[in-house]
Amino acid sequence: MTNSTAYRRSRALPDVTGNGEAAPLRPLKPDAQLVDDFVSYLTLERGMSANTCEAYRRDAARAAEYFTMNAIALSEVCHEDILCLLGYLDDLGIGRRSQARIMAGMRSFFRYLLIEGYIASDPMALIESPNIGIHLPEVLDVEEINAMIAAIDPKQRYALRNNAIIETLYGSGLRVSELTDLRISRLNLNDGYAIVDGKGSKQRLVPLSPVAVELICSYLEERSHGKIRPGAEDCLFISRQGKPLTRVMVFYIVRDLAAAAGITKEVSPHTLRHSFATHLLEGGASLRVIQELLGHESIATTEIYVHVDNTRLRHELLAHHPHFAR
Repeated sequence: MTNSTAYRRSRALPDVTGNGEAAPLRPLKPDAQLVDDFVSYLTLERGMSANTCEAYRRDAARAAEYFTMNAIALSEVCHEDILCLLGYLDDLGIGRRSQARIMAGMRSFFRYLLIEGYIASDPMALIESPNIGIHLPEVLDVEEINAMIAAIDPKQRYALRNNAIIETLYGSGLRVSELTDLRISRLNLNDGYAIVDGKGSKQRLVPLSPVAVELICSYLEERSHGKIRPGAEDCLFISRQGKPLTRVMVFYIVRDLAAAAGITKEVSPHTLRHSFATHLLEGGASLRVIQELLGHESIATTEIYVHVDNTRLRHELLAHHPHFAR
């Protein structure tokens, strides 16, 4: 008998019957059905976004596949089995950041199995996530953002649209999914704000800069003379085919403009969101205000920008202060 098997057999089920007997476990469904039920739980009861649910689906399916491959039923998975899985991920060359994301999905999956009575205890309870350290996001300075805007050829057919996209991403700090989900019916251009669906379908009011409002108004006028596919009438940003812009399309628009501006950093729509938050902090805005504008559920998520700001300050000292430049 292996150590992990002995450990599994020694576990006592919790007494929830009141008579000293362990509560019986529900019979396991096929793995694919359990994963589908798990995703439905995340969507309907936890209110998670479609992207998060899909990521957790992949992670749960990967874990289930590993345990099936090793002839371990999900109801029998123990602490040591999880450690073996982590070693397996290491052997595959999966980085710590990806491992941490996979572990987050697995935590939710096994917690769901416990809640639903498929397992007697949570094998993830004592597992620590891999230490990935603090990842400081890439940030553009104001001159670089202005260079991206200047790189837009005004004669190009989609110049107004692309200009409005950059101004909205940087001026309002939107996630790319929030930008592509913007609806004309949820804009108040007179008062300068938009209603945005953030993570977990949580709505918030997002101010639009005067420059963004002016560009959006001009773009809407131009857009009204073009082709719009059925179902895309209320979508703010559309493609040349008249379809809603996708996140991938926005990524390429931003990346290509950064390259045209001669920026050598890795630039994505999220870089503009990071720059929005960092420039607000540098300008004196409070973390609480930035948290609300970004739609962060936890202030801890917003605190990363304190590290970004401190790093940039130290860089400036190293570059310009005589005692730091020694």
